[in-house]
Parts: sequence; structure tokens; C-alpha cells
Amino acid sequence: MNVLSNGLFLDKTHWAQMEADVQAKAPEEACGFVVGAGNRSRLVIPITNNLHSQSRFRMEPKEQLNAFLLAEEKGLDILAVYHSHPQGINKPSATDHEELTYPGIVYLIWYIAGERWRCQGYLMYRYMDAMEVPLNVIQEV
Repeated sequence: MNVLSNGLFLDKTHWAQMEADVQAKAPEEACGFVVGAGNRSRLVIPITNNLHSQSRFRMEPKEQLNAFLLAEEKGLDILAVYHSHPQGINKPSATDHEELTYPGIVYLIWYIAGERWRCQGYLMYRYMDAMEVPLNVIQEV
């Protein structure tokens, strides 16, 4: 079983960093990576959405490669892809399933409920197969 199916532990500062990124980039979809060890975040890396779209994202390739290299240099793993649905739903969209790039990791979907940004996590494997994953926001000591 994937260790992430038991939940992803996100440092409070990482949560705040992602929330600030999705808010700043709205109404476009924001995107990036959560990097860490096991199931705990250690770093958030925002990436430019090359599509500048309100309903799709495609990570800028050079920034994406740099994120992989940074994770490798620090001995960490890519734990999650985050992106926002500024006009959309609180779960993976049909487009998210069709364009699934990293099966087997958590996709964090940021969405607006009322006037606040919220986030839900999904472990995605293949087309239309997604399992909600508990997200635990913690203050690291």
C-alpha cells in the first residue's frame, strides 16, 4: 500500500504557502509540487502554469525539471502535485483525469468554498480512479 494513502502531513507554513500561491494566481489555475519524506512535507515549489488557463494547467518544463533536481539534491521525494480550481469543483475534474501525469501520488485540489480557499487530496492512479486522502495540517516542531 502507498504510504500516502494513510494521509499527507503538511506543515502549516507549507499549507499557507500553497494557499497564497493559488490566491495570487487566481483566476488562473496555480500549480506546483509538495516535496518531502515519507508522508510529511518539507518544501513547496510553485511552478508557472504555461497555459495561463482558468480550467487547465501545464507546468513550465524547465521549472518542473529544476524542482525534480532540487528534490533529488535534498534526498526528498515529490509527494504531491497541487493545483487550483478557481472556478471549479473540489475534486479531480475530467480534464485532471485525462491529463494525469504522475499516477500514484497525491493531487491536492484547491477550490473556493464560500469566500475561503480550501483543499482536498486525492491519490490518483488511472483514468477516473481517485481515492480521497486525509490531509493533516500540522505545526512542525
